[in-house]
Amino acid sequence: MKFVIQRVTEASVTIDRAVTGAIQKGFLVLIGISQEDDRAIADKMIKKLIGLRIFEDSQGKTNLALKDVDGQLLLVSQFTLYADCRKGNRPSFVRAGDPALARELYEYIIAECKKEIPVVQTGEFGADMKISLCNDGPFTVILDSKEL
Repeated sequence: MKFVIQRVTEASVTIDRAVTGAIQKGFLVLIGISQEDDRAIADKMIKKLIGLRIFEDSQGKTNLALKDVDGQLLLVSQFTLYADCRKGNRPSFVRAGDPALARELYEYIIAECKKEIPVVQTGEFGADMKISLCNDGPFTVILDSKEL
């Protein structure tokens, strides 16, 4: 499982020219799910995401977590995080999770995050989405379950 976490001042997702999810200060999280992932891996990733201290405290140190700043979440499924570009110029996506598994885990991640964070917005699984964001910093962190 991979999370690309961008600290944002605002972010939104648009589908068919309609905004379907929008947040203010918080994290835009692009979520990639592989065939090997399960709920135990998702739980570990969610715990790390929620506890990640990348907001500045009063001394300017990145020492505050999402809850400390009343941050919001925008969660977007993105199978292309598992693109394999080693051969040729056309990426292969065979390492991405089966759509049924990926959808189930994506929905699980959303439900679990909603238990911890009051404002959780989402994209739509499998949809053609347009993402707009203002990256704060810029500050981007990549979490890979194979490295946790």
